Amino acid sequence: MQGQSNIVRKDLVLVGGGHSHVAVLRAFGMRPEPGVRLTLITRDVHTPYSGMLPGYIAGHYSFDEVHVDLRPLAHFAGCRLYHDEMVGLELENRQVLCSGRPAVPYDVLSIDIGSTPDESGIPGVAEHALPVKPVDRFLAGWDLIERRVRNAARTFRIAVVGAGAGGVELTLSLQHRIASACGTARVQFHLFSEAPRILPTHHARVRRKFMRILSDRGVSVYPEHRVLKVTAEHLTATHAGTALSFPYDALIWATNAAAPGWIARTGLTTTSDGFIEVDDFLQSYSHPGVFAAGDIATMRNHPRAKSGVMAVRQGPALAANLRRASKCEPLVAFVPQRRFLALIGTGDCSAIASRGPLTIEGAAIWRWKDRIDRRWMERYRDLPPPNRMAGGAGGPDTPADGEALREISAWAMRCGGCGSKIGSTVLARVLARIPIVPRTDILVGMRDADDAAVVEVPAGQVMVHTVDFFRAIVDDPYLFGRIAANHSLGDIYAMGAQPQSALAIASVPFGPEAKIEQALYEMMAGAAVALEESGAALVGGHSSEGAELAFGLCVNGLAERGRLLRKGGMRPGDRLILAKALGTGTLFAADMRRLAKGRWIDAALESMLQSNRAAADCLMLHGARACTDVTGFGLLGHLLEMTRPSQVDVEIELDSLPVLDGALESLAQGIFSSLQPENIRLRRAICNLDAAVAHARYPLLFDPQTAGGLLASVPEENSDVCLAALRRLGYARSAVIGRVMEPGNAAASVTLVL
Repeated sequence: MQGQSNIVRKDLVLVGGGHSHVAVLRAFGMRPEPGVRLTLITRDVHTPYSGMLPGYIAGHYSFDEVHVDLRPLAHFAGCRLYHDEMVGLELENRQVLCSGRPAVPYDVLSIDIGSTPDESGIPGVAEHALPVKPVDRFLAGWDLIERRVRNAARTFRIAVVGAGAGGVELTLSLQHRIASACGTARVQFHLFSEAPRILPTHHARVRRKFMRILSDRGVSVYPEHRVLKVTAEHLTATHAGTALSFPYDALIWATNAAAPGWIARTGLTTTSDGFIEVDDFLQSYSHPGVFAAGDIATMRNHPRAKSGVMAVRQGPALAANLRRASKCEPLVAFVPQRRFLALIGTGDCSAIASRGPLTIEGAAIWRWKDRIDRRWMERYRDLPPPNRMAGGAGGPDTPADGEALREISAWAMRCGGCGSKIGSTVLARVLARIPIVPRTDILVGMRDADDAAVVEVPAGQVMVHTVDFFRAIVDDPYLFGRIAANHSLGDIYAMGAQPQSALAIASVPFGPEAKIEQALYEMMAGAAVALEESGAALVGGHSSEGAELAFGLCVNGLAERGRLLRKGGMRPGDRLILAKALGTGTLFAADMRRLAKGRWIDAALESMLQSNRAAADCLMLHGARACTDVTGFGLLGHLLEMTRPSQVDVEIELDSLPVLDGALESLAQGIFSSLQPENIRLRRAICNLDAAVAHARYPLLFDPQTAGGLLASVPEENSDVCLAALRRLGYARSAVIGRVMEPGNAAASVTLVL
């Protein structure tokens, strides 16, 4: 996180991971800007490259070959990545509204969220058609269609509405994929166009070539057919004044681009069709400091067709102007060229190149296109080490202007002790924003001005205390607050207790008051979500300035004395159940090195955000005799904390260990958490160590977990029912990983089943 030598003075927020924004991220990674903090808000962490997507659909590329992984790219740029979706703007307060987190403030904003197919209010389209955007949802929907084609008892009819370049290329790619997998006799394609001809923006020579190819492939084309309505099995289109009905089995919507409806409600100046209208600097006409590029934007003075080529060309100009806007420098005009070279694939490793009347067709064009596309992808996959010497998010060697140096000097002399506390006015404002529900057992709490909280303990119950505190594992303070709180609550659940109250411990990087306040608020708001889910009340805490973001909780829980779960108590014959998958340590170590795929980290975060509350209740209901949560000491370390007081041995089936996606891949690369070497010293407890070391899952025994799952010893007769119940509760990767054995001659030992 930010250190003393890198004070954040401006927040540059990027919304969307489109083609223009990936260029911005790379540009800022190559040359960071002192005092400018980047934040990327994106619905997808893998953004598709439009130039290669038809080839992927046709079966010529893998998923990773055609998607830019935004997580390592964001790391390269020193950019915070917020995996969320923008749903609106508060332009007056300069905030981005998101669907699943607090609003994100900005000083400079750029929007590159793409577009959606235009449904034009046609009845039934939203319910029955599969739109080509968002791409991830289209790909998931197409997988279902393909399975239906394979299982169909008769010829399957696929209707595609939209015969521009995108619709035609998509149709040919889908047709090639189905023909390669199932044969041409299994499916019929029908292509509908409201325009008098296909590819209306291209030269007649291009249209003739594609009409010939479509005919050769058996695709039926219906020009001048305007769709009026859609039902589950038919579309109705008008042609020459007559309404015609066409049956279909699957309907794909690939019409012209449209903007999300909420854009027009933000207050930004938009075109008549709802796109953000920008000037020659790619800046909003109505709101300086707000930029837009790609499909979501329309240049008033230079209108062009919506295309990936246009977005790619805008990228360098957008990066330059965002940099200039952050420094209040004059902007530079961007004038797009009028004609672009069009390279349109035909689905079968052939393509057509055209520019005006010039048209060339063949496999050589496809190979040329393939080389161009792969070179573009390599720019965002094979990233050089960040040029931190150039300024920005780098560190103590960052040169800066005079104003920045004076500011850094002031922050470098921040006090220690109580002088490092966050000011009372900032705290008061943050606490006023955190929702606190009054409770009768909280006698003195967060809203009071006393020195400590006072909590009533019901008669006949005991209080369980625990504390956890650690550095940020992600750059999103809100997400980090949720994870840290969830992690802290794990010890309470492992003891069979119910959380009652919590005290927060927060450290926020040095910086201007507004930046400190926002970071503290987001972190506390995230923790409040986890605490509310647990039933615990936030009753106070302590905050201070520090070199980096860090957070934790002191949590109190209540339990009946006779129902406490301890680490001791395991009995021979019990089965060992682990409620969550392993691998967060190696995955986040890989993430720091920009070697983890975004979807791996997303899955790990989802696991870390899952509360152990329901798992604890389930394990107790099924007679758990001993329990702990698997965290920093790894599975083996926490397991030995159970075997030693229980005076038993255990047998662990390595193949049964549940694993997070990508963890085995990162371990195979030799990527381990910095705590792994300390944890691995416990290997002396393993009886058959020499034989086990070569097993792919062996390193997982020592992998430190953050917000890991509960590990419990359950009577054998209850284990299968307990496991089924856990999975119904959403712990999809919970597993029986071994059994408890009679003690041997040596101290408590572990045998690994290979």
